[in-house]
Amino acid sequence: MAATDSCDRGALSASEVTRYARHLLLPEVGRTGQERLRTARVLVVGAGGLGSPVLLYLAAAGVGTLGILDDDTVELTNLQRQIVHGTSDVGRSKVASAADRVADTNPHVDIVRHEERLTPASAHRLLTAYDIVVDGADNFATRYAVGAAAAELGIPHVWGSVYRFDGQVSVWAPPAGPCYACVFPSPPPPELAPSCSVGGVLGAVCASIGSVLATEVVKLITGIGQPLIGRLLVHDALAMTWASVPVRRARDCAVCRSRRPSAALDVGADDGADEDGAARSQPSTTPGDQVPEISATDLARALTGGALLLDVREQAERDIVAIPGGAPFPLADLRGGALPPMDPGAVVHVYCKSGSRSAEAVRLLRSAGVDAVSVRGGVLAWVAEVDPTLPTY
Repeated sequence: MAATDSCDRGALSASEVTRYARHLLLPEVGRTGQERLRTARVLVVGAGGLGSPVLLYLAAAGVGTLGILDDDTVELTNLQRQIVHGTSDVGRSKVASAADRVADTNPHVDIVRHEERLTPASAHRLLTAYDIVVDGADNFATRYAVGAAAAELGIPHVWGSVYRFDGQVSVWAPPAGPCYACVFPSPPPPELAPSCSVGGVLGAVCASIGSVLATEVVKLITGIGQPLIGRLLVHDALAMTWASVPVRRARDCAVCRSRRPSAALDVGADDGADEDGAARSQPSTTPGDQVPEISATDLARALTGGALLLDVREQAERDIVAIPGGAPFPLADLRGGALPPMDPGAVVHVYCKSGSRSAEAVRLLRSAGVDAVSVRGGVLAWVAEVDPTLPTY
């Protein structure tokens, strides 16, 4: 294990502000999001076709700690797609080669080297130090080992695969969505899933899928957009199409049915909206996942009677728009066991951007004996139904 120069985890330095200026200009990211990236710890399994763009983009984005795991050496045949390595790296350890490139891309990143193969026996030890794992493995044994350990530890498993001209991406994060084994309970026969060395792969497809993986990691860390939880994104490069397929948890899944939820990051912060401002549909839930809800118009009437309203979003979001009278109480505090001040027997109304985080917050409150309801559609619904003069994001 080795690392580059460690960086102070406090406020961004002047050089970092300049480096990440294009992120800071994004209201959805801003300084708060960039500081979250700076303190995040991400393990990338595989420094190959998918790991290459993931490592470069996460390093450029300012992820504070990047773990690189691979037990292979660079071969000439890798260079057609594994862009983190160069011709002069042939014969070198992939971890060493990738670490040098990451350090050159961003010296503020701490690099942790894992020159070993991830196995069921080592997976828990390797993943436990990280907030998110990115799975760019090229074999099923490693994928299943990563999936099981991630489900056990409760950390998001950002997964992708490529073959010839096709690719797939998803985020496995039970109980918000399925784990890898829920959707792929057993590996296919070898003849139906030959390796890239046998079947080939278009190098640029790795870049397409790898950039999606990196984007999902940034979204999870910063709490923006709608992560690919409960959805499988399928890419056909020859037709240049992307399809989103809904996927569900398997009730009898032996891997994740008793595991704890992903809680290291705001993985429930899908709360995304299309560019026209319309809230996107959420992954399907089972009846047991439903929480009591109230519409924005009914909330407006309740607030005139002094109803208690909690805003579980982050400060940067509240700075853009908020429902008047809402008290800030971040979801992370509820996840940590804290409860807001309230009168005994009070009904707590909870909102976020479009309803996902508030639903999780209501489940946490109700499990603590608090009568709580979620505002359906969140602040976006409030703007649409109650006060259209307010901004949205």
